[in-house]
Amino acid sequence: MKMKLLILAALLGLSSAQFDPHMKNGRTSLVHLFEWRWADIAAECERYLAPNGFGGVQISPPSESIVVTNPPYPWWQRYQPISYKLCSRSGNEDELRDMITRCNNVGVNIYADAVINHMCGAGGGEGKHSSCGTYFNAYREEFPSVPYSGWDFNDRKCKTASGEIENYNDIYQVRDCRLVGLLDLALEKDYVRGKVAEYMNKLIDMGVAGFRVDACKHMWPGDLSVVFGSLNNLNTKWFNSGSRPFIFQEVIDLGGEPITASEYTGLGRVTEFKYGAKLGNVIRKWNGEKLSYLVNWGEGWGFMPSGKALVFVDNHDNQRGHGAGGASIVTFWDSRLYKMAVGLMLAHPYGVTSVMSSFRWDRNIGNGQDQNAWMGPPSYGDGTTKPVTINADTTCGDGWVCEHRWRQIRNMVIFRNVVNGESLSNWWDNGSNQVAFGRGSRGFIVINNDDWTLDATLNTGLPGGTYCDVISGQKEGSSCTGKQVQVGGDGYAYFNISNSEEDPFIAIHADSKL
Repeated sequence: MKMKLLILAALLGLSSAQFDPHMKNGRTSLVHLFEWRWADIAAECERYLAPNGFGGVQISPPSESIVVTNPPYPWWQRYQPISYKLCSRSGNEDELRDMITRCNNVGVNIYADAVINHMCGAGGGEGKHSSCGTYFNAYREEFPSVPYSGWDFNDRKCKTASGEIENYNDIYQVRDCRLVGLLDLALEKDYVRGKVAEYMNKLIDMGVAGFRVDACKHMWPGDLSVVFGSLNNLNTKWFNSGSRPFIFQEVIDLGGEPITASEYTGLGRVTEFKYGAKLGNVIRKWNGEKLSYLVNWGEGWGFMPSGKALVFVDNHDNQRGHGAGGASIVTFWDSRLYKMAVGLMLAHPYGVTSVMSSFRWDRNIGNGQDQNAWMGPPSYGDGTTKPVTINADTTCGDGWVCEHRWRQIRNMVIFRNVVNGESLSNWWDNGSNQVAFGRGSRGFIVINNDDWTLDATLNTGLPGGTYCDVISGQKEGSSCTGKQVQVGGDGYAYFNISNSEEDPFIAIHADSKL
């Protein structure tokens, strides 16, 4: 009996720790530096992310991928593995190791995007058109660098005539057949599980803090449980002894399908796609939605428990119409609404928050779809990714958007750190699109998304004094570059926010007190 309890305790301990992102120094948010080169991420950790309170970085898949030339070098080629060698267009293994080390040394965690459901597409051809120049034959399902052969794929399990997922209401198809032609790995096989775990463990030993796991809906939770259970503890050079890798699983569940996110929440956190989709509707005021309806935002909206969720306003998929959420998703293209949405997310206690950092592409909307949604990162003619250039005003150039460097977003990342652990308090709304709420006695945010001025005296819950608004500016030394807010001894303050302002919201916190 004692042995059974020990095994049970080991299993419970194994999963419970996989919800913790292990962020250092009271940091609370990660940033997805989508398609950045390892050298640029290393520099960004040191010069910007650590000094500004970012807790971690989600990196693009580090494993060897196919190289696609038609269309030329799309972003999604990174999601078609050829092997588990660590060379990609972001850099080679040495550059990856250097980046992980340098980021860890300044207390910024690295979370790798792990593509373990599949290899490249069935039409990927034969040859060495891969990011390390490794030979493969997609037609024969031969990936000698792993090695995988035809025996390691799910073709015999899939029951559809095409071999593809044809019906998302059939859980067997969704997990045993090919997702958009991608060769589906047989993760029920010990050999395949072993190869996947070996790849992930190599990254753990190099110092990553965890993983975003791609396409989890297309894998059986039982298979994932075995893989996650065979992962090493985190490297004790940077993490406490016995720390388990942070896991956040991509499961698109907007309701209406038999596979639900709740099947995966026992294994680690799960991406809550309802969050950005619903918030987009509210911020855009579609279908009569109002900010005031967010009074019970989070579980009250039918989301998974906060302790299981990883949230974002947009991600690399749905900002370009892929994945989940459709047209309601707010992105950097709608910068005014976007800053408000990200500000609200970072002020609200629900979930672990992820900030998107994008690149621009030439949108070409036709038939309601962006015909250029495939476009890869800023690059030279041969497909080599361009470095991220930093302008004199600290924004980025050369096609890199760097939303995480926008003052309003960066300062709200800091706001979230300052209010960490405080519950939501002092909610106010006008019954329409003006809302305000606090986080204990540590912070307060006021948002005006109506077509008229917000004019109100509100209980901030903060100690009396003069505070610097971190949206219009910030505290620098003992002065403020933005608006100032006077909080009385009773905690009340007067707010006046015109609907025509560049950023119609105000945020103050304990560390912005003058």
